[in-house]
Amino acid sequence: MVELKKFFRQLIKPCTGESEEVEKVAVPQEQKIFTIQSLICATNNFENKLGQGGFGPVFKGMLQDGREIAVKKLSATSKQGKREFTNEARLLACIQHRNVVSLLGYCVLPEKILVYEYVVNESLDKFLFKSANRDVLDWKRRYSIIDGVAQGLLYLHEDSYERIIHRDIKASNILLDKKWRPKIADFGMARLYPEDKTHVNTRVAGTNGYMAPEYAMHGNLSVKADVYSYGVVVLELVSGHKNSTFNLDPDCDNLLDWAYKLYEKGKSAEIMDPTLATSADPHQVATCTQIGLLCTQSDPKLRPTMRQVVVILSKQGGPLNEPTRPGYQGIKTRRPSRPSSSSSSTSKTNSVSSRSTTTTTMATGGAGSTWDFAGSTSNAHHNHSGSSYVNSIADPRGKRPIEG
Repeated sequence: MVELKKFFRQLIKPCTGESEEVEKVAVPQEQKIFTIQSLICATNNFENKLGQGGFGPVFKGMLQDGREIAVKKLSATSKQGKREFTNEARLLACIQHRNVVSLLGYCVLPEKILVYEYVVNESLDKFLFKSANRDVLDWKRRYSIIDGVAQGLLYLHEDSYERIIHRDIKASNILLDKKWRPKIADFGMARLYPEDKTHVNTRVAGTNGYMAPEYAMHGNLSVKADVYSYGVVVLELVSGHKNSTFNLDPDCDNLLDWAYKLYEKGKSAEIMDPTLATSADPHQVATCTQIGLLCTQSDPKLRPTMRQVVVILSKQGGPLNEPTRPGYQGIKTRRPSRPSSSSSSTSKTNSVSSRSTTTTTMATGGAGSTWDFAGSTSNAHHNHSGSSYVNSIADPRGKRPIEG
């Protein structure tokens, strides 16, 4: 019992603003402590399994009052899961927003369990990336998801009690309720973000295909890392393709590369998922494509904030900036050759586009395996440098390992 009280005192301290010396702290009004017996009964002894995450298995259940719940159970063998459990419970105890999944309560002893509202349509990826289910996501629903996720991220970044960086925004962490309203889920890797800091340095953890270059390269984490991940999701919603498994064009390394090349050629309409032909609003599709590209730019300073994105989606924003080249994993480029002395004088009057990347060998045991980040294009309008990639370890589950 002493351990239980200590856990909840630490859990909700950020919400109350109280110091550690305060002995009595109430559990947030809408959340409760569940006994293991009540959860065994609600889930029929953890019978109906919904899925398996890095944290542990998730089960469906029903409370005595008729509410459906999703029960996330900490895996007994997961050392990282204990840290994720405490992190997710602590952060979600302070969050109340229609576009963020609601945490109903906890069980700490004898097992660590989080109890959420059950979101009936489950995760976005189950519809978006499976052709048999994709038709239910017409443009109106996709646009609503794009807007709802933006609203949720804006709340986390600017309007919640603590500024929060999610760190793992992706289609599988966006749940859809019965009205197809999106809810951001899985806060196991989220981080608090001090208001007086431009970024924080942290261990790299996230999902390949969604991590911002500056974060994957140097561990520099800011709200712009979430903005980047959001941009990837937006382009996936527009196109119906998953960034990390994109293979539609052999000349393009991934979805971002393909979308940017089509955009530069004035062929943005070709990015759109063909199943949206009868339901799409051409202006909205074009706007969302440009938002996706702006959010995934290599230079984080050029990416918009989530507040700016929300304003654009509300149709109150002015003309959008032209996006520069996105930063991403997997592209191989040559180092630009040094200009000769005769050409140096010419470059003073003519703008010259160049890309700069640094390629490093993957530590996977396979010789010659290389990954890097595409640098941004430098020209008369956008003067910013390219990006480079640092050594990483491949993860078959798609997530970068947490190091240290």
